[in-house]
Amino acid sequence: MRGKMARMTTTDLPLLAPAAAVGGAGCCGPVVAPVDAADARDLARTFKALGDPTRVQLLSIVAAAGGGEACVCDLTEPVGLAQPTVSHHLKILVDAGLLVREQRGRWAYYSLVPGALGATAAGLVGLAGDRAADGRTPAR
Repeated sequence: MRGKMARMTTTDLPLLAPAAAVGGAGCCGPVVAPVDAADARDLARTFKALGDPTRVQLLSIVAAAGGGEACVCDLTEPVGLAQPTVSHHLKILVDAGLLVREQRGRWAYYSLVPGALGATAAGLVGLAGDRAADGRTPAR
């Protein structure tokens, strides 16, 4: 039917009542955020700090260090970076609440904040809600 418009049929469809009129629950029930805005900001800051492989490596080295602490002078060689760059990465980990810094004379020593890694892991599990607790994985 080239050049001519086909005759279209139309069907009137009924309108559904808005969810609010049906009781406020949408098609699948209410959506509840398992993490409030402040906790989400804190988790995002921590995950952002851990988003760099060098920082993950530094955190691992400090965690495994004898006595639970490491001097910045001992952290440059394992990651292959200059001391100012390593200090920058360590500052980000301190600002994220994962490490604590103690100045001793000329050198700074770093150690894990007690419970920080556990709190980060718990926050990640909290993001998954009940699915993480019972081993279910989200649908893809």
